[in-house]
Amino acid sequence: MAPKEQIIKSVEPLHVGQFMFCRVGTSEGIIGYGEAGIWGHIEAAATCIKRFAEYLVGKRAFHIEHHWNVMHLFSYFQGLVINAVISAIVIALWDIKGKALGVPIYELLGGACRTKARIYGHIYEKTIEKVLEECQRKMDAGFTAFGHINPFLDEGNDQVYFKTHVKKMQDAIDNVKRMRAVVGDRVDLLIELHRRLTPAEAITFSNGIKDTHPMLVEDPIRPENADAMARVADRITVSIGTGERFCTIYEFQALLARNAVEYARIDVAVCGGITGAKKVAAMAEAHHVQVVPHNPLSPVGLAACLQIAAAIPNFAIQEYATGFEAGVFESTMTHLGSDIVDYVPLPKDGFVDIPSGPGLGVQLLENAQAIARLWCSRFR
Repeated sequence: MAPKEQIIKSVEPLHVGQFMFCRVGTSEGIIGYGEAGIWGHIEAAATCIKRFAEYLVGKRAFHIEHHWNVMHLFSYFQGLVINAVISAIVIALWDIKGKALGVPIYELLGGACRTKARIYGHIYEKTIEKVLEECQRKMDAGFTAFGHINPFLDEGNDQVYFKTHVKKMQDAIDNVKRMRAVVGDRVDLLIELHRRLTPAEAITFSNGIKDTHPMLVEDPIRPENADAMARVADRITVSIGTGERFCTIYEFQALLARNAVEYARIDVAVCGGITGAKKVAAMAEAHHVQVVPHNPLSPVGLAACLQIAAAIPNFAIQEYATGFEAGVFESTMTHLGSDIVDYVPLPKDGFVDIPSGPGLGVQLLENAQAIARLWCSRFR
């Protein structure tokens, strides 16, 4: 029997602590959730969600590709906030479609390539000694890869920073070697550079750590200039991961065409949701480039990433955000926002199970906003 037609009845922003969700309701009572990845500007995202609601209400919820294109072509303007909102809406529509048909989203994308996804945990520390301690703690807990691990360390914005070029490079290179000495060959290191280096510095640093065999260096320079990223890639032997701030498929295309990336850091909650991420993954596959989905967000964002991870052949590893609760850079052992949802895939031997319930397989709790208010009070 054909499923009942789902007409969009409501599209509304839902602000929960540091997260911005889009909640979409249908004529048949199904609720879908998506997450906007523009985490520093969530109030602007709420305004855009309300604007797109004017177009969406009354439309068929299953016509996702059509809505994706209409929202991208609407008005003259794009950008991170607008595209993050499109992403949240599109994730919610896929969630609705999966729930209405009683299947996980990956079944609607061609079926599963895998039922588990490898993950990496975050490490946030301001001293190398603390970084090494956290490496050991997470390794003991079963993680087999660490990311958001910064050899230049996470000093505060209020700190005056100066080192000579040679000292800056040598200290950071030595920090990576110390990390490798602690974890041995049990752990892969995804070295996070936070866009903070010049091309010259990125080349010197990356060549200095090649003997530690990192899985990748992430965002060694600002990612806006694809030619500059290609220039770095051409002069180093370490693989580059980048793309977390890209909000269109065209930005990824520019990198891929220049051989400037080996690991595409697709942010499902920024680059067009499930629909946009699947398009980028297909382009990456054609270039023999692996996908490392970016997610510094809640378990809703994680679930969207894992649906993509299940459905593509070129998935490498998934970011698993252990820290950044209430915007505080502090390493933890649990996923960010774990207490506002009904299910969080838990790490075991470096992997998590991909949610197999209908839609995303993860639901926001009814009292999520009240729970989030408690976090914020704890961190004030």
